[in-house]
Order: sequence, then structure tokens, then C-alpha cells
Amino acid sequence: MTDDHLENLPPNDRRGFFRSSLSRLLGPVADYIETKLPIDRLVPLDLLRPPGAMAERDFLDTCFRCGSCADACPADAIVLFTGDGGERRGTPHIDPNRRACVICDDLSCMKVCPSGALRLVDRHDIRIGLAKVNHSICVRSNGEDCTTCVDVCPLGRTAIRIDNNGRIEVIDPNTDGKGCTGCGVCQEQCPTRPKRAIQVHPHAH
Repeated sequence: MTDDHLENLPPNDRRGFFRSSLSRLLGPVADYIETKLPIDRLVPLDLLRPPGAMAERDFLDTCFRCGSCADACPADAIVLFTGDGGERRGTPHIDPNRRACVICDDLSCMKVCPSGALRLVDRHDIRIGLAKVNHSICVRSNGEDCTTCVDVCPLGRTAIRIDNNGRIEVIDPNTDGKGCTGCGVCQEQCPTRPKRAIQVHPHAH
């Protein structure tokens, strides 16, 4: 379309022309992003899923949102998400500030899941997330001999310990084979307030 012809178009038609042109220009870019970028990057990773959960994108596509895992949890650690009206609504998650997973002997949530969104795995292979320590607010930084997070960990010193410098050290299972499962007991029991010195962050699949 020539510039002269464009100038003669009514304002509404000119806006339509520009919208159409922009759509044709950005369409291939959007298609490229959709096909080339891992879809999990488009999914918020701020919720801790129950033990045995699939990668977040697969989890959201598979979970029935039936609440069976929450009903079966002996620790009452699993709650259903109500924070938004999107696809995460009704899905199970764990908030360690409220109640942590205790990696129960029966592994109940995985056994009752009817959809397969939670898969039965060995307790040492559970990967809910990874605990991270904020040493600037940890009471050990102020000289207190606190070992609460180490003492309450269901897996003990195979997951968390005191390092040679006297600081809390979380064992990353990606480097050690065994290590932190991300159950959140350390976060629940951490004495620092209002912010916990140790918090579990979801794994980026």
C-alpha cells in the first residue's frame, strides 16, 4: 500500500491496517518462542508440590485436582491452591510455614494419587525442592548455637549438617547423590521470625 493511499484512508481503516501489519510481523516471533523455549519457563515455579510430583507443566496437565493426596496426608501438610483462578487453582501444594511434609513411612500421597501426577518414588529420591540458608539472618551468625534445622530433618545429616566453619550446610542431591528432599521441616521449625533463615525453593525442571 502506498503512502498516498494510506493517508486517504479513514482513521479506523488506518488503525486496522497497522494492527494487521503488526500481527503479520510478530506472528513468526510468537511461533518461534512457543516452539523453541521450554514451556516450563512460562509456568510459575513458586509452589512446592507434594512428593513424587511430575515436572510442573506435566503436573498441571495431569493432576485431577481431586484432593485425594491432601485427604491422605497424615501430617496435614498438603493443601489445595486457591490463590488464583488459573490452571493452578485446586492443585495440591505444601507451605512449610504452615506445615511441612514429614516424608512419612507410608508415602501416602503418592499411593492414593489417581492421575499419576504424583509418582511413587523411594524416600531418598523425593525432590520437592531444595532448602537454602540465608546466613545473614541465621541465629548462628549471631553466635547462638542453634542446630534446630539439623536436629529435625527426617533424613538427618545426609541432608543437612554443620560445616567446618560452623554454618548450616544443605546437601544438594544433584552433587552428592543423597541429600535434601525439600520436605520443609527445617523451614517450619526455624526459630527466626518473621522471615525464616532457611526456606525451601522449588526445583526448576
